[in-house]
Amino acid sequence: MSYPCLVVAKKNKTIFDYPEFAACGMKAGRVFPLNRREELIPMPAQSRLFLLPDRFPIAFNSENAQYRALEDVYPVAAFLPPGYTGLFNPAYREKTKARILPLFSYTAVAFYKSRFYVPAVRVDRRKIHDLSLVNWQDLGNKIRYFKNTKNRLIRHLADCALKSCCANAVNFFLSRFECPLPASRFCNAGCIGCISNQPQNSCPATQERLKFSPTARELSEIALMHISKVNKAVVSFGQGCEGEPLLATETIVETIKSIRKQTSRGTIHINTNASLPENVRALCKAGLDSMRVSLNSARGEYYRRYYNPCGYSFNDVRKSISIAKESGKFVSLNYLVMPGFTDEKQEYQAMAGFIRDSRVDMIQWRNLNFDPQRFFRKMKIIGSGDLLGVGKVIEQIRIKFPGLKQGYFNLPKEDFY
Repeated sequence: MSYPCLVVAKKNKTIFDYPEFAACGMKAGRVFPLNRREELIPMPAQSRLFLLPDRFPIAFNSENAQYRALEDVYPVAAFLPPGYTGLFNPAYREKTKARILPLFSYTAVAFYKSRFYVPAVRVDRRKIHDLSLVNWQDLGNKIRYFKNTKNRLIRHLADCALKSCCANAVNFFLSRFECPLPASRFCNAGCIGCISNQPQNSCPATQERLKFSPTARELSEIALMHISKVNKAVVSFGQGCEGEPLLATETIVETIKSIRKQTSRGTIHINTNASLPENVRALCKAGLDSMRVSLNSARGEYYRRYYNPCGYSFNDVRKSISIAKESGKFVSLNYLVMPGFTDEKQEYQAMAGFIRDSRVDMIQWRNLNFDPQRFFRKMKIIGSGDLLGVGKVIEQIRIKFPGLKQGYFNLPKEDFY
């Protein structure tokens, strides 16, 4: 086979290649043949293949250069492991009244030289979230050690580790890397891709939302336990199982002070929407080390459509970043990547300007977990303009800002500079 060919699935979930047709990818509803070899890599280990119901795969016939929707099979997509950023969504056409896809990211798949390939780029080589390295029996034993704990948050994290396979929760019990400190039940945004809270007419949430408000004592107990056992430990507020941690600022300030009274070791970090500048100031003053700000776009109009902010604006996000930088904190962007939007020329230019003006220290290229075609409809994006390519955008940001760190995971303070 001289070209990457189409991958499809039968109703019984059997996945197979279709050599008669070339593989295609999609961005913003536009279909492209996956014929640029430099954009394809062997599908990483720990990837998952999905059959997409209620959809027809779009194939490319290289002999007559025509696209065709195949109505007797289903499209197949790859869910990439952490550390990889997808460049194309799978190409498909929705059936009438197609159900919304679950909250995963969807990357195109091709079959070439006897193996699966994906259009993707590796942005971080650390194995912080590699669950293939986990000894699950050992994890179960470590969790059982806490069976009599009175700390409600430890019990919550045990569920996160075993039921949701949350990598950070797993890391806490195995005493490695980054430890989660979920602190808030509530949120001041209505993100369309929120993994812990979805409206009834959407897809199910993929992670259970925290149902109680942890105390500073519960939070600091977990943090100190982790810091005492782990080299270059990171403890982080703001997890997928909670709302917005800035709404629990008073508790987090107390927690940070409690940690720093007992040790100067470890990195105290927050993942946040950066909606409340004065709360960010309070956390910085208390001893926060780093902050990661979630963004789907550097343009206020599209930011509002995705986050549906309640009681704050995009300018507040900018101000929070400015306060953190003025306080000497390490600031990252959690940039949610959607092919066809992230690599649109105007978005690239806006992001380059945002990085220049905000002086952030790092950008994390995270795949946005949402149904690709529904994303463009909900965001009211009617056709994208000049598409540069996600890989090209990443490369151009690297060239334009040589001092900017790029990756996928949070850093310990020992690796900030």
